[in-house]
Amino acid sequence: MRVNTIMTSAVITIQSTATVAEAANLMLSNRISGLPVVEPQGMLVGLISESDLLRRSELDTERQRSWWLGLLASPGKVAEEYIRAHGRKVEEVMSTPVMTVSPYTTLGEAVDLMEKSKVKRLPVVTDGRLVGIVTRSDFLKPLREPPAETGQPLSDVAIAAAIAEELAAQSWAKNGLIRASVNNGVVTLNGSVLDERERGAAIVAAENVPGVTMIRDQLAWIDPSYGIVIQAP
Repeated sequence: MRVNTIMTSAVITIQSTATVAEAANLMLSNRISGLPVVEPQGMLVGLISESDLLRRSELDTERQRSWWLGLLASPGKVAEEYIRAHGRKVEEVMSTPVMTVSPYTTLGEAVDLMEKSKVKRLPVVTDGRLVGIVTRSDFLKPLREPPAETGQPLSDVAIAAAIAEELAAQSWAKNGLIRASVNNGVVTLNGSVLDERERGAAIVAAENVPGVTMIRDQLAWIDPSYGIVIQAP
């Protein structure tokens, strides 16, 4: 899937010449936590969010340093913090440059960028112009409905083959210690795991195969340090 399948196209924006008060009111009235900052022609120039407004003189939350940390801070850094705490215009406190994606960025790439950059939202741009925004909540949209069942129900043999194929593709199961047998849609997992998380992953792998009606966990746990085997209950 790509960003254009989940992004919000009707984006609430603000201009850089607007005031901080206007930005705060716009976020509160629309129950959003960030605003792309655009020029009149729609070009993205920055982003202002709640995090940009946490250290404010009005809130008495300006950054305070101990005397020795104050000696280490450069005058330029302190001046920058002063601007953020006292600036009245959006252009003075907004974050720039902004991490962006295109409408055709894959969801995986977008998530990687969010995690790496530690951001909650990514403006979507085409040739520098804002065309949408994708936030963490947008990733919930495809999860609102369970996956649709497609085609005819699989036979027991086909279910077992599908589970085996999925397990073989996963690094945590490539040791071949986990086996699945199927009878009338009921999957029995046999074999052993070296980590309890492998048990949960094997169950998830099986329950995602169409036609599975129940899963019986018969996996034993082997302590990799001492070789102790604990049989399934």
